[in-house]
Formats: sequence, structure tokens, C-alpha cells
Amino acid sequence: MLQKRWNILPRPEKEEIEDLKRAINASDTLAALLIQRNITDFEVARRFFNPSLKQLHDPFRLKDMQVAVDRVTRAIESGENILVYGDYDVDGTTAVSLVYDFLMHEYENVSYYIPDRYGEGYGISFQGIDFAEDNGVTLVIALDCGVKAIDQVAYAAEKGIDFIVCDHHLPGSKLPATVALLNPLQEGCDYPFKALCGCAIGFKLVQALAHAWDMEKEAPFKYMDLVAIATAADIVPMVEENRILTYWGIKQMERVLRPGIAQMLEGAGLAENGKLSKPVVTVSDLVFKIGPRINAAGRMKHGSLAVELLTATTQKKAELPAEEVNQNNLDRREVDKQTMDEALEMIYSDEALSKAKSTVLFAKHWHKGVVGIAASRVQDHFYRPTIILTESNGKASGSARSVNGYDVHAAIEQCADLLENFGGHPAAAGMTLALKNIKTFQQRFEEVVATTIEPDQLIPSIQIDLEVDFLDLTKNLQKTVDRMAPFGPGNMAPVFVTHHVFDTGKSKRVGDGSHLKLEVFQDGNRSIKFSGIAFGMGDLITEIETGKGFSVAYTLEENVYKGVSSLQLLVRDIHFID
Repeated sequence: MLQKRWNILPRPEKEEIEDLKRAINASDTLAALLIQRNITDFEVARRFFNPSLKQLHDPFRLKDMQVAVDRVTRAIESGENILVYGDYDVDGTTAVSLVYDFLMHEYENVSYYIPDRYGEGYGISFQGIDFAEDNGVTLVIALDCGVKAIDQVAYAAEKGIDFIVCDHHLPGSKLPATVALLNPLQEGCDYPFKALCGCAIGFKLVQALAHAWDMEKEAPFKYMDLVAIATAADIVPMVEENRILTYWGIKQMERVLRPGIAQMLEGAGLAENGKLSKPVVTVSDLVFKIGPRINAAGRMKHGSLAVELLTATTQKKAELPAEEVNQNNLDRREVDKQTMDEALEMIYSDEALSKAKSTVLFAKHWHKGVVGIAASRVQDHFYRPTIILTESNGKASGSARSVNGYDVHAAIEQCADLLENFGGHPAAAGMTLALKNIKTFQQRFEEVVATTIEPDQLIPSIQIDLEVDFLDLTKNLQKTVDRMAPFGPGNMAPVFVTHHVFDTGKSKRVGDGSHLKLEVFQDGNRSIKFSGIAFGMGDLITEIETGKGFSVAYTLEENVYKGVSSLQLLVRDIHFID
């Protein structure tokens, strides 16, 4: 297991803590946590703890929004056929479900299209445009893709098909000739918040349409559950509008579950008979329970299955697609494990690969649907920029994942002459290249990474909020931490560290032996014991059993067993005392 570097944030000044304590009637610990998040006065704290839908920005501040609204309105008034087009991942399929469902309630000549991951690949495809032409479509609304589809949009224009693109990916130097481009990252767009996911931009379009059509302003809010899922799964910053939309989307799910979401949560053991079997929904539920099931449709079969599930109007209609989606997820896990095992073997058996600053692996038989997951897992294991490639349609296609602070998209861009296409973010990207270029690309990418990455960027790190004693860990503290949710980038769950911790003698390996179940106490107070779970740290049991003291970094979680609630440490890392 890689040794992680701990970055312990400095504790705020005592005077700062006292001032905020008085302003919001908080504990020392809560005040310190909030100050670390730049929440330093009553008004900012009020907005943080009580996210209001009134704080959402006017959708018409997005450049081209009025043009987009006018074009959709004209299409409906003229009886045109509208096609809602989106990517096959969580963000794309939730966005399509949202916009398609909204339009279907207002207009009948609307359909949707999700490209086939294997036959068409990511984004707007020529095949999809041919489908639109064959079905008499004259307006396509593209979601979570399209900002770089210059040739495809031009091809559509030749066929008399207009495009409205709603995308959140970085635009290139040239933009497609769309009727309207909704992207807060484009030049000349003064929209105040730049980090929306694709589904959220679709939500903004629906907000604007509802306003233009004199609908109740609350009409779009019934889709916030979909926006919450996409926001969480796409790992965008959980701040400002994203936090507001996710907060209220989760509240919506806790009140009533969309049939398709209920079916997926039942498959995950978190719902029964269409209702939640627990009081709260967390971002972790969205990311690790719902997200993989939605993704599995596009990875193992076809993304349109996810749209069918998410737009189902009754539990009965959701049952069949949900059953298929849940089975797809099980199949995906099996393929994922096999790919990971093979990838690790390739690295361990090659000395050059083992010592490299990057990882680029190719196997023609790997399933295209899991290369992104495999890239993430291999990156976690070796902690360096990672690309996993497989063969698809006679070409190499794959996904990249980066390490914290390193722009993998920029590194790939320096290899652009070897690629047929690529796109993405600083943290993740996708690409296609000729099979003959794989070796050269592997060498070039390694050269780029080796000369541009900082040594510290190759060491995994954990940001720790506060040093606390076990005496400080109370249910009141846990309730306070829970109120800081939803968590995500920019507002991560607080990580605590406690020093001088010892085993009670009851810690042990669990599961398949790779995980660790702890029972520990802090030096000087053996009467206060805590249990903890440390995933992937089973090998540490030998050192723990020697009686050596250690420091433990963790987040807090509630553990309910046989109706009894207790606090549990979700261990992030362990450092032994020399």
C-alpha cells in the first residue's frame, strides 16, 4: 500500500473561532471546520446550512440562452421533430432524461438518442445525425457533448438540421456552428458559476423554457433528483449552485423516489417497495450505488436503457429495465476485476513500466465499457497519470485518469499529432488513435509526464481538517458534520486525525482478508473505544497486533447494528509511530 502524505490544515486562530462561535452558537470544532471552508460570519453560515433555491442564478445569463429558447419555441409552434441527444454516461443520460421528459409533457414530436459506446463512441456521431435525418428531425438538443463537434454540426447543417449544444466541457479554439451554444466556459459568457455538469445545464435550459412559456417557476424543480445524481457522479465542485441543486435533489429523493431510482436503490439494498429503507440519502449513495448502475447500461449494453429507466412513470414500468441495469452492473464488476488483475500483472512483470512516471496499457480484448474504471483503479494503485486502452472498431480507444494537481488533458494534447481525437478535463480524458501509434504514444506520453510532473504530485496525499482526541467524538459532533453535507470537491467530508492510538486486541482482517476491522483506544483513556473499518488495509494487521502505537486519519460515520446506533471511524490512512 502506498504511503500517503498527510496535509494537516492549520487550526484557525483562537479569536476567529471564538467570534464565529458567538455568531452562530457553535462548538469549537464546528467553528474551526467552517472557518477552514471560508465560512466566517453569520450570513455566509446561514446560506451554507440553509441552501435556498432563490440563490440559483438566472438561466438567461448563460450566453445564447434566449436564442436557444426562441429556437425550441419556434420548433414546437411549427410542429418540427425534435431529437434530444446525449452521452451514454451518468451525466449524459440523466440530462437526456430531464430534457426529454420535460418536453414530452409539452409536445409530442420529441424523441431521444444515446450513441452506442462501441459502434459510435463518445459525443455527437455522424450515425446519430443520419438517424435524425431519417426521422425527419430538424432540431437536435445535444447534452453533455458537442462543444468540439465542429464537423458533425456542419454535416447536420448540410441536411437542414439545427443544433443547440448544452455542454460543460472545455471549448476548443474553434466552436461548432450551432444555433445556440450553452456552456459557461465559453468566451463571452458571464454566467457567474462555471462548474455546472451537463445535466445541470440541461436543467438551466428547462428553467428558461418554463419561464418563457409562463409555467410555474417550480415546474423544473421536480428534476432536481436527476441533477443531484449527475452532479455527484461527475465529481464537479460541490459548492454554490451545485451544492444547492444537490441538497434539494437529495431532499426530493428522501420525500419521494422516482420509480427508476427506487428500483436501482432496491437493487443496492437501500429501498423496498418503492420507498427508502433508511432516513437519508448521501452523496456516497449517488456516486457508488446509483451512478454505477446508470453507467453500467452504457458500458455493458446501451445507454438508452438508462433513459428508459429514469423516465419510467410507474414502478411496474421501471421493473424490467431496472432488472437489466442491475444485472449489467454485476456483469460490469466481474469484467472490471478481471481487467484490473491483468493490468496489474502487466505492470509488475515489466521493470520499465513499474518504474515509469505514467501508465499506458493496451489489450485488444479489454471491454471498452470498463477502461475508465480500470484507469481509475490502476491510478489508485500506483498513483500516477494512467491511460487504459482497448481495441474498438479497428482503433485504440481509451480513458485517462490523473493525479491531484496534474493536468492530464494538457499532457495528452502534447501528443495530439498521434491521436485521431481526444477530449476531457485536467483530471480525466478520453482518446482514440490508430493501433500502429500505441507504442509511440506510450513513449511520448511518458516523456511528457516525466518532464512536467512535480515529484510531490506522485505522492498520494490526504487533507486533514483537524487533530482531535477520541473524547471529542460525540453524536452531537456527528450530527453537526451531517449538516455540512452534501459533500464533494470543495466541501469534502471533514477528515480528523487522532494520535497515540492502540489496538484493544480485537482488530482483525475481514471480508476477503484485504480489509481491516479495528477496535482501538487512545493512550491515556482505555475506557473510550472506537470501532473502525479500513478498506484495503488488511496487510497492516501484523504491525497493529505488535501493540505499536499509531495515528489514524478518518471520517466519522454512523453505524447501525441491530437497531443500535454508534459512531464508527471510516479510516482513510494509518501512520505508525516510529
